[in-house]
Amino acid sequence: MPIAFQNLSMKSTLESKLNFMMEILKQRKTGIIAALAILAASSAFAQSTTVNEVKPFAPESEYRTWSIGVNGGVLVPWNPFGFHRDFKGSEYNLGYSAYIKKQILPGFGIQAEYMGGKVAGKNGPENASFETKMPWSASVLANITLANVNWRHENGLIQPYLTAGGGAINFEPTVTAADGTATTTKSTTKFFIPVGLGLKFGVAPGINIDLGYTMNFVKSPIFDGVNTGSNDKFSYGHVGLEFALGAKEKPFLAHSNPVAAMKREYQANYDELAAALKVQKEENEALKAQLATDLADDDEDGVANKYDKCPGTPANTKVDGSGCPLPEAKQVVQQITVTEEDRKVVDEAIKNLEFDLSKATIRATSYPSLDRVAQLLVDKNFSLKLAGHTDNTGSMQLNMRLSKERAEAVKAYLVSKGANPSRIEATGYGPTQPIATNATAEGRQANRRVEFTLY
Repeated sequence: MPIAFQNLSMKSTLESKLNFMMEILKQRKTGIIAALAILAASSAFAQSTTVNEVKPFAPESEYRTWSIGVNGGVLVPWNPFGFHRDFKGSEYNLGYSAYIKKQILPGFGIQAEYMGGKVAGKNGPENASFETKMPWSASVLANITLANVNWRHENGLIQPYLTAGGGAINFEPTVTAADGTATTTKSTTKFFIPVGLGLKFGVAPGINIDLGYTMNFVKSPIFDGVNTGSNDKFSYGHVGLEFALGAKEKPFLAHSNPVAAMKREYQANYDELAAALKVQKEENEALKAQLATDLADDDEDGVANKYDKCPGTPANTKVDGSGCPLPEAKQVVQQITVTEEDRKVVDEAIKNLEFDLSKATIRATSYPSLDRVAQLLVDKNFSLKLAGHTDNTGSMQLNMRLSKERAEAVKAYLVSKGANPSRIEATGYGPTQPIATNATAEGRQANRRVEFTLY
């Protein structure tokens, strides 16, 4: 239903009604606004702006979570959504409220609120008017802040919020008929539901200017003194201040932006790491410079100048750990003479050397002559080269392996008899170095051999 304002044409939009209400508040409640403005300014200058930053997911003890608020404003008997009411003309009267709030999350709190004042209206049934005194009301409301989490700004200047809850309201209505007859209904207390919205402006750490509007739904049809069977309602527009309680160096949880806290934490960690890396880089550069100085080797003899006791040695000179030239070692040439008798021992071993067919197993008949070769190597400290050979029967891979294994078998036997393994070399050549034709059995037999070379 459209709502009629005194000295104002009918308006149908919420915006025009709120603007008009604020204009009335400005004109008629100048003293209240001035007092709140002075209080806000003085508090803002008095409050320290130095607030400790807390880390993400910090415990509740790191914040200020309690706050109080005081408000003053206008009470009117209409509802901006056009709900039915008994009186068509509104009067604008002073309202006042105070609350204490516990902030549970950055965007959610619970507050206990007191509200009082007077609601009045005109142009009722038979041109009657009413005035309801409201000594007190007490309610518990949920307060939801809508703009704490902001990815672009650490702290938003404006924080919209919603409130909703329930409580008890005490009221005493008086209806005055057109002829001036007044009828007062005795004071009563009923349940009511306040639902509101508003804007808070952060003017200092822990201080907000609070602009709000609350629709109050009374569980009674006689709030305005006239029982028409429908529950009554009224509105309260207010301006006020909210103060956070507790140590000033702690941030107010209602002002906390979790995204900003995570950003600060990330930036702090990044800056700390960058500073540490810078210091480490500088230390590394200094260490490199010092090492370059300490390890300089002007004469290139492999000994750093710092430790070189004989600087300036000629190139390619062998030096000791102090950089001084080493004395030239005299080479001792050992004369090794292989006699004809020695060769006969080896030749006999070659002639008598036999293996199992296609194996590297030495037959026992070869042992006596190999024993004499082993004794010769022990007595005269000869070196011996063993070269294994095969015919071309079978694959190249098999023959190469077999020739190597047979030479190794001879070496192993000689070593087992006391020969020095470091002086015996065993090599396999497979069929690559034949000494006879492989076209005949006799030639293939000659090619299957192990050659002994003393030196």
